[in-house]
Amino acid sequence: MNFFTILAIGLALSMDAFAVAVCKGLAMRKLSYKKAAIIGLWFGFFQGFMPLTGYILGERFEKIIGTYANWVAFIILTTIGINMIREAMSGCEDCVDDSVGAKAMLVLAVATSIDALAVGVSFAWQQVNILTAVTIIGVTTFVFSMIGVKIGNVFGTKYKCKAELAGGVILIIIALKIIIEHLVG
Repeated sequence: MNFFTILAIGLALSMDAFAVAVCKGLAMRKLSYKKAAIIGLWFGFFQGFMPLTGYILGERFEKIIGTYANWVAFIILTTIGINMIREAMSGCEDCVDDSVGAKAMLVLAVATSIDALAVGVSFAWQQVNILTAVTIIGVTTFVFSMIGVKIGNVFGTKYKCKAELAGGVILIIIALKIIIEHLVG
């Protein structure tokens, strides 16, 4: 898997965290760069950690999955993409407060990175340098989360649903790329 594909996956995975960061920014009366950095660190860390965990799990099941690995990766990425699109189309009114306490952020960081765990499983069956991938995903999410806080503080929820929709479409395109490359040889 090349750099641009991993970057596209990182962008797609960061959209959930971006959407929540927009809500966090919306809840802030005055923009706090310290809070934006804390939000970015929480989301960035978990978006990087979860694919690594998924990769380790995926390697353990690789022998069982074997020749169906590309199809499993296709199904996982497509399912996540469809769910992101469905969430984007269903309304996007739910927002959170501006708290950056460990308890609140842990729940949000884990919730927004569950899809990254599944992507990590699919990485185990692809040609991917996992350390490069998790670094790109984590840094991308950190940056987009900080941008999301700023956008939320300035513009409100205007871009939240569009980000989730774009993330879902990107994951489906990558899933199609994986399966087409598998079928073509």
